[in-house]
Amino acid sequence: MNVSARPKVTLRDFVAGSVRLVRMTNLVIVAITQYLTRILLIGPRQDWRQIIADPNMFFLSLSTVCIAAAGYIINDYFDIKIDIVNKPERVVVGRYLKRRWAMGAHQVLNVFGALLGLLISYWVFLINVFSITLLWFYSERFKRKPFIGNFIVSLLTGFSLLILTIYYPANRHLVFIYAVFSFFISLIREIIKDMEDIRGDEAHGCRTLPIIWGIRRTKNFLYGVVALFVVTLFLMAKVLHNNTLSILFLLLLLPICWLVYNLSKSDTRRDFKELSTLCKIIMLLGLLTMIWT
Repeated sequence: MNVSARPKVTLRDFVAGSVRLVRMTNLVIVAITQYLTRILLIGPRQDWRQIIADPNMFFLSLSTVCIAAAGYIINDYFDIKIDIVNKPERVVVGRYLKRRWAMGAHQVLNVFGALLGLLISYWVFLINVFSITLLWFYSERFKRKPFIGNFIVSLLTGFSLLILTIYYPANRHLVFIYAVFSFFISLIREIIKDMEDIRGDEAHGCRTLPIIWGIRRTKNFLYGVVALFVVTLFLMAKVLHNNTLSILFLLLLLPICWLVYNLSKSDTRRDFKELSTLCKIIMLLGLLTMIWT
């Protein structure tokens, strides 16, 4: 009896799979966002060349990128069966990269990221270790629980900006506002992604909000999150007496309202995928407002 051989993985497939595994585009966005925050919010802006050449800023950003990449790897490691249902074309671990190699890469990136943080500050090191631990428990356990997994990812998204203020304390209040913005839009997107992936998640015993509440009730919850999001942004701008921020956030209401409108009509996987993309666009637009802050 002939047994069909497993297709040979070429170097090109391995490299392409590895890039997809660590979400290289997302990692580049994380690094760019941190540098924009450092230049535009913390400043001084006129010293942007020195900021870009600052080795401490480079190590701080690289440590964040390494830990985020490790988080993506361990997430895919635990979600192979779910991803085969939800996103079969994106499965890398077990196809292009052996499971033990994935786990090894995860550990190396985490250690490297933590040690880089230690070069900057003991507090940065502690936050990095906390993030590494949180990402492990998220992938291994909390991702399958209602809301807590969404909250953890969103919290770490906000931390990626707040961590800059440990070593660069100037204008912390502005950085905090944009960290809160990133937290909320990430939370909204994570819940939308759960609605998009409901079929594969339910088949493998996950208990996300769309599974335990249903799509309609989850949408109602999201409307509340969006309302809290908008109110929080305007309250923070008012507390700072920053009229420019208020105007910028007012302009952001347009795509946010468009998101809510489309959410009310969405009921298919394709609809929720488009909403997830719209959340990314709102995130980008929000970060671009740093230019005028």
